[in-house]
Amino acid sequence: MKKEQSEQYTVTIEKLDDKGFGQAIVWRENELGNKRKLKLIIPESLPGEKVQVTVKEPHRRWQRQRPDKVFDRHAERVEPKCPHFGVCGGCVWQHFSYEGQLKEKGDRVKALLVEQGFSESVVRDPIGMDEPWLYRNKMEFTFSPEGNLGLHEQGNFRKVIPLETCLIMDKDMKEAVLEIARWVKRHEYPGYDKDTHTGLFRHVMVRKSFATGEIMLAIFATESYEKVEHVDEIVEIIREKYPEVKSLLWLENRDLADKAQAEEVHLLHGRDFIYDELAGYRYRLWYDTFFQTNPTQAEKLVEIALEMVRPTKKEKMFDLFCGVGTFSLPFASKVKHLSGVEIVETSIESAKRNAKDNGIDNTYFLAKDARRGIDEIIEKFGVPNVVLLDPPRSGAGGKVMRRIGRTGADRIAYVSCNPATFATDIKELEPFGYTLEAVQPVDLFPQTVHVELVALMSRVDE
Repeated sequence: MKKEQSEQYTVTIEKLDDKGFGQAIVWRENELGNKRKLKLIIPESLPGEKVQVTVKEPHRRWQRQRPDKVFDRHAERVEPKCPHFGVCGGCVWQHFSYEGQLKEKGDRVKALLVEQGFSESVVRDPIGMDEPWLYRNKMEFTFSPEGNLGLHEQGNFRKVIPLETCLIMDKDMKEAVLEIARWVKRHEYPGYDKDTHTGLFRHVMVRKSFATGEIMLAIFATESYEKVEHVDEIVEIIREKYPEVKSLLWLENRDLADKAQAEEVHLLHGRDFIYDELAGYRYRLWYDTFFQTNPTQAEKLVEIALEMVRPTKKEKMFDLFCGVGTFSLPFASKVKHLSGVEIVETSIESAKRNAKDNGIDNTYFLAKDARRGIDEIIEKFGVPNVVLLDPPRSGAGGKVMRRIGRTGADRIAYVSCNPATFATDIKELEPFGYTLEAVQPVDLFPQTVHVELVALMSRVDE
């Protein structure tokens, strides 16, 4: 078979896609003289830049390729700080100034709302970070079959980039993780091979409370720690060198799915949770607890939601997709009664415990999906004055949004980590008499394309 020759093009970046990569189009003629479109997806490029790219498989309809050269550099282009940038899949915008990132994120939120017929005038300027580095309080790393620990290569979940540094995670977390990586390499333990489903070590998860300083380390392996030699060695090293590690876990995971999950949990040192604090409230975090990964900006999300909603002691409130009570506890102290709904039972148990730990006794937490949960708590407590929802990236969905609309609540606060699903979700509320009052983007993920937001919708009486 004749090897296909690569082709070189110089193109202008038209826009950034939803993954933060540049886009350009090339039109070519085939043997019959017909024009064919080649869509180029170009990481590490910015709008308006002219770049040279080498296309290795010209017969395809689209290609993702890093630029060979960049001409007409964007005014907001900067030198990336991390030696892994461009290869590691963690950050995609280290070549983009922070001011440029914030403007791009704000413009994206506006464009998605305009697509749904809303006015961009309700969107405030994004709230960024004073220091947009070392902000993450939780990270998950993967072992390669050779036993190297790192992050996945950009666009290639089969390849792991060995970890030397990571500029978006806390330094103490990095050092503790590297200690485990060195231990695995020292004893030549095999990592997990996704193709053959063989090997021992799969992941390391680390989380830290910036408020209390406590760290959790969780090692995911295909065997029990009792079947592995030298485990006592790493336990002793962590105990002596990292006193801030209050939880060291060994988790058995034999599932074929490549997720940091566990069938069995073994406590090697400390307790099976760590304490964290947010907006003045204390929380217990287990290895699988969902909690905001940027606590500095998460506190701003809570403050903004409270400022927008202005809850009073006369009001009843629903918190949908409530998790462990991140928003429930601050709001519960401001309202007459708060009901939280969350489908994950362990999160509901945590929410109940967190409310009790913080001396809050006007809450009711229900383990149910949001739509059915609304019906049950209305039957129990009546119609809410306020509804707050913080759904996953996939959004709440039309059925849930219409059920929220039918409650007739005065105000609806929507916390979103995906502006695209947020825009389609809130469109469902318009037929119920709700108008979009304000949208505040908040940057929880500097150096990446992601942005969170808090929005307020109010019911307008006819």
